[in-house]
Amino acid sequence: MVTLQESVGRYGIWSAALRPGGATPDAEIREAAAELEELGFGAAWLGGSGVEQAVPLIEATSRFAVATGILSIWQHEAADTAARFLEVESRHPGRFVLGIGASHAKFAAQYQRPYSSVVGYLDALDAAKVPAERVVLAALGPKMLELSRDRAGGAHPYLVTPEHTAQAREILGAGPLLAPELKVVLDSAPQTARATARGYLGMYLTLPNYTNSFLRLGFTEDDFANGGSDRLIDAVYAWGDDARIRSRIDAFHAAGADHVALQVVTPGSTAGAPGPLPRAGWRRLAGIVG
Repeated sequence: MVTLQESVGRYGIWSAALRPGGATPDAEIREAAAELEELGFGAAWLGGSGVEQAVPLIEATSRFAVATGILSIWQHEAADTAARFLEVESRHPGRFVLGIGASHAKFAAQYQRPYSSVVGYLDALDAAKVPAERVVLAALGPKMLELSRDRAGGAHPYLVTPEHTAQAREILGAGPLLAPELKVVLDSAPQTARATARGYLGMYLTLPNYTNSFLRLGFTEDDFANGGSDRLIDAVYAWGDDARIRSRIDAFHAAGADHVALQVVTPGSTAGAPGPLPRAGWRRLAGIVG
């Protein structure tokens, strides 16, 4: 049986713009997915997606893994998610990874007891015979990382540092998948690269799940002002020339990541409006990671 690590490979692409049904025509999304596979990436992570949105990308490729990164447990009933997962798995065995998470109070009116709610969701998936080894959790804190180890195939932490990755690997142990997301700005000029990064990061700094994670890593409230301090930007982004970007990506693998999901951030894009597919950036990234 192919393991989750083998399925997704060492590098993937994270993109909300790859979700079918959005601003980008579905035909271009299929074409882009096929190109990502040819470029050598192992997986696509679809930001804020449902199971059904992964299907067109799976159908457009032959071996590429597609993951929800992350499906909100508040927006998708567990029974429906399980049924959709099993349908995709029966048609495309081993090609789909179910990433789930508790999202944020700002985005879910019913948000409460996130840990217990994720446990209940996992219970429902288990009851429906969804294999736990094909599920990964959005995990930042120790308790959710432990749940990723004990009840799922691994963790997909978003907006983290190599230091967080090292801590996560210690909690997960050697077996489960650890697939952090890393934002990339393909710009060598510090001022403009950081400006692009701040334009995208600002919304995330209004979400306690992320700011609390940063505080646990040693950042302070001062690091959250004005879109993020240089120290914070440099910790959670890879920017610069090809060698510098490769070094930042390598730091996550050295800290214990099995897979790094790379999100190209372009000037003017925001978390709420990711913009067009950054296909030229993906091609450059493919060269950077070899």
